Amino acid sequence: MEIRQQALAAWLLQDPAAKVAAVQALCADASALLCAPEACLEAPSEPGRPARPLLIEPRLLPRRSSHTAAGHAALMHAIAHIEFNAINLALDAVWRFPGLPPAYYRDWLGVASEEALHFSLLQTHLSGLGYAYGDFPAHDGLWTMCVSTEGDVLARMALVPRTLEARGLDATPVIQAKLRQIPADYAQAAVVILERILSDEVGHVAIGNQWFHHLCAKRGVEPLAFYREAALRHRAPGLKPPFNLDARRRAGFTEAEIAALPT
Repeated sequence: MEIRQQALAAWLLQDPAAKVAAVQALCADASALLCAPEACLEAPSEPGRPARPLLIEPRLLPRRSSHTAAGHAALMHAIAHIEFNAINLALDAVWRFPGLPPAYYRDWLGVASEEALHFSLLQTHLSGLGYAYGDFPAHDGLWTMCVSTEGDVLARMALVPRTLEARGLDATPVIQAKLRQIPADYAQAAVVILERILSDEVGHVAIGNQWFHHLCAKRGVEPLAFYREAALRHRAPGLKPPFNLDARRRAGFTEAEIAALPT
């Protein structure tokens, strides 16, 4: 069994439960798997995913109050959708890019496993509220950046873990603070789930930072200059405060990168 081929097979699975199970099994066997870094693999343009949720433009998503049970479920569903996409993003990072050290592939397989856990926790939470993944519409913004950077692993490291996922480090404490103001048990349970996600995401962004700086050094490019150019070229979303500076520092952002954040 070869790690990148197996990651591609999991990436192609449409059923969320089957994808989660495949990722967990693959991660459990990772140390015994062969790695063929030089192989160039081909696949369809889109990963496997279920027919639902309905994907619509972000501006068309209905606004709901998180102080109601239905509004809370919609919020948790939106986060579950991010985590499901994150499984595919991590698997994509494993199978798509040839010529990298074996440690790179095993790092991103580990990320896929943790994203699968997050998705499962959120699915269970939604089930307790009487909902399931797919019951609310969602948008596909996260995957759009994955497609845009599919030809350059350095741009991928710059703009997915270090930009889109890092935005989660900033947003999660804000969401948790709002949930803590809601006395319902389901809101407090969600705070605990988000704390686990936040803790793991620091590690995911750190992996992105590690490989971004490794590849910048290998190519002989200056990290901040490359990031600015790649963000412009790929139309990355702008960074907006407030920033979780403690989490960003723990995730490996340099003081120069912290200083470059907008105020």
